[in-house]
Amino acid sequence: MRKTILTLFFLTTFFSVFAQKQRTYCNPINVDYGYTPFESFTEWGKHRATADPVIVNYKGEFLLFSTNQWGYWHSSDMLNWKFIERKFLRPWNKTKDELCAPGVGIIGDTVVVFGSTYTKNFTLWGSTDPIGNKWFPLVDSLEIGGWDPSFFTDDDGKFYMYNGSSNNYPMYGVELDRKTFQPKGTRSPMYLLQSWRYGWQRFGEYMDDTFLDPFAEGAWMTKHNGKYYFQYGAPGTEFSGYSDGVVVGTKPLFYDSPSTPQSDPLSYKGGGFSRGAGHGATFQDNSKNYWHISTSIICVKNTWERRMGIWPTGFDKDDVMWTNTAFGDYPLYLPAERKENGPAGPGWMLINYKKPVTVSSTLGSFNANNAVDESIKTYWSAKTANNGEWIQTDLGSLATVNAIQINYADQDAEFIGKQIGIFHQYKILSSLDGKKWTTLVDKSENKTDVPHDYIELAKPVKTRFIKMVNIHMPTGKFAISGLRVFGNGNGEKPSEVKNLIVLRTEKDKRSAYIKWQPVDNAFAYNLYYGTAPDKLYNCIMIHDFNEYWFKAMDSQKAYYFSIEAINENGVSIKTTVKKVD
Repeated sequence: MRKTILTLFFLTTFFSVFAQKQRTYCNPINVDYGYTPFESFTEWGKHRATADPVIVNYKGEFLLFSTNQWGYWHSSDMLNWKFIERKFLRPWNKTKDELCAPGVGIIGDTVVVFGSTYTKNFTLWGSTDPIGNKWFPLVDSLEIGGWDPSFFTDDDGKFYMYNGSSNNYPMYGVELDRKTFQPKGTRSPMYLLQSWRYGWQRFGEYMDDTFLDPFAEGAWMTKHNGKYYFQYGAPGTEFSGYSDGVVVGTKPLFYDSPSTPQSDPLSYKGGGFSRGAGHGATFQDNSKNYWHISTSIICVKNTWERRMGIWPTGFDKDDVMWTNTAFGDYPLYLPAERKENGPAGPGWMLINYKKPVTVSSTLGSFNANNAVDESIKTYWSAKTANNGEWIQTDLGSLATVNAIQINYADQDAEFIGKQIGIFHQYKILSSLDGKKWTTLVDKSENKTDVPHDYIELAKPVKTRFIKMVNIHMPTGKFAISGLRVFGNGNGEKPSEVKNLIVLRTEKDKRSAYIKWQPVDNAFAYNLYYGTAPDKLYNCIMIHDFNEYWFKAMDSQKAYYFSIEAINENGVSIKTTVKKVD
């Protein structure tokens, strides 16, 4: 009898938590990232790595390619991604880059794929059945080559290739013959960075241009309302300010037509847990809503230690292209739940930022607080990967939990290259008093690789303590860069920010010193900005401080700012938009 009651209790708990279809996802996206294939990149530790992502919508299915993954993913919902093993290099390709910054496009009913190369002997691949992993060479050797390639098919059927990765030379574009794939004419310049004018294009973590000149790379073309939106990544992949910019033209090649850069980045994520939003691609879902995928950074064990993020994107009534990265690493709606002109996500707040943490053990200086400091660069590590190692976060008081994101870190990992068949197993427990525990999530039988696992509860749970217990790690120690709990603290939202001050001098109008009166019950702020009062499309999340050195402006335009305060209970109203000449 007792066994029957326990079974019924377990089933009731299971279905209450998991029965409802998940409506949200959370960046970085949760795919089985491969480990770096280069021994020379592992001197500071073996680690997962990818970047330069492309998603195309092929007959209603999303195809995702990125650097050195030895295959690609597909998904019907942008949540559950299934990996397909595939190597595209041929015996005569003498490189380990499989593939680096792949270019992906669609011609008619054919998907085309091409890897970055400075040689003349890379194969241009085609497929009419990518889900079935059936590929054929369109051209054995695409002699034109090109680093960071991308493809675009215009409405008239003409086919274009764009490429470029340099801090000296512009991005290029060229039309290719659809039958032979040979260039029709020579490459023509598309865009050369102008960091003397656009502050965000300056190289360096602090946008100072003192170490190197900025790089432009990662071309992508989108056509909307008869206009051509040429996208590019800048100024460097290792920086928080890594962004995608956009230049708008009237033709697919800009050499003989006017083109205008949008002053601010298209996709920019300079603050928060997961930073960076450069070198990506824009695509549409099955409801014709636009999305943008791009590279986000870790860059601790190696410069090329990176991840991927996806954000809602679109065009306003004036044909200005935008990407919404505000709360871009909080829960966001999946395509099936996205509403036109609606919010990007459900509004669940991070409720355990810098809250007390206890753990089963600690390896060296990888202390427990690193798991709740909202930096993907820092992490806590247990001494082992043993079954039973655990981490516990105290929410401070009774709170409502809607979702949990688990970001694993690589500590003493042993893998090189893409791994198949590895998995994580764990349980998440909840408690009102820290003594009596209830199983909230049971992944003790999980057989999938979930380095950035995200669990949306079917029904919110009121609790104070959340505890994660390790069962199995695929490699290395049990290490967490972010145990992030989302919901609502059930307290007061922060007050409106007072006295927003923006000091912009004539010495360098790309830069400003911004300061505001601190809000006592806020742990972060969202600073919105743009070049028109109704177009504050870019946002920077700033934790703990009430000041920011802002260096991303167009020196030739006036700017507009607004700010809001954030805590575990919600967001304050935004301040009145402030103009700064």
